[in-house]
Amino acid sequence: MKLLTTWPLPALLAWLAAWLLYAGALAAGLAPGPALALGAALGALLGWPQPQRWRRLIVALGFPASVLGLGWQGEASGLLWLAPLALLWWLYPRRSWSEAPLFPTPRGALAQLPSHAPLLPGARVLDAGCGVGDGLRELLRAYPAARVEGVEWSRPLAWAARWRARGAAVRRGDLWADDWAPFALVYVFQRPESMPPVWAKACAELAPEAWLVSLDFAVPDVAPVASWQLGNGQFVWLYRPGRNVAPKPAN
Repeated sequence: MKLLTTWPLPALLAWLAAWLLYAGALAAGLAPGPALALGAALGALLGWPQPQRWRRLIVALGFPASVLGLGWQGEASGLLWLAPLALLWWLYPRRSWSEAPLFPTPRGALAQLPSHAPLLPGARVLDAGCGVGDGLRELLRAYPAARVEGVEWSRPLAWAARWRARGAAVRRGDLWADDWAPFALVYVFQRPESMPPVWAKACAELAPEAWLVSLDFAVPDVAPVASWQLGNGQFVWLYRPGRNVAPKPAN
């Protein structure tokens, strides 16, 4: 049952249900307009239980957007409507369903970072879950003398990031299995529920002087070293995990 609630499977199932209702309504003789309205209403109803507004919007808008995008006017034709689902599956493979959605880091979001978290030339910086490379580009602007790297599980997204962020070293991999120990700064743009495991991993692996940066989502019950609000209302949260780790007892 937990798999059925793991994002983005609720969206896929809602779109499938909406398409089945739409095709059934057409087969029953209903005009395309009312059939589309029925499918859209079902998609919105199935999306309403989602906890975040962006998820509700994705579920609700996915079906009508796919209908209009495919130029649907009459009867459903074969299984062509599966193409958008297949594309989503390819871009967003199941192993990365626990990660953040594909939202880009805004331009200039990390411009203040060097004044709060200065790094030595050649320091290694990681964008953990780099998507299509927007965060990498901002890190390259903020730390031009650093060795900026990105890790992304989705193969097509990693390809896109490698092409868009030419100065960064991008590899396909699992951010949770990646070793953060060599990095002086790790940047994440995840989800609220991802922040406790991100924090645990940072405390376990980062050096005492290393930094953790999060866009939008704070670590629960942990005071940041610094935070600031962007012009679009988002926040940048800066942490130093080594300060929150108890020293090992002397032998």
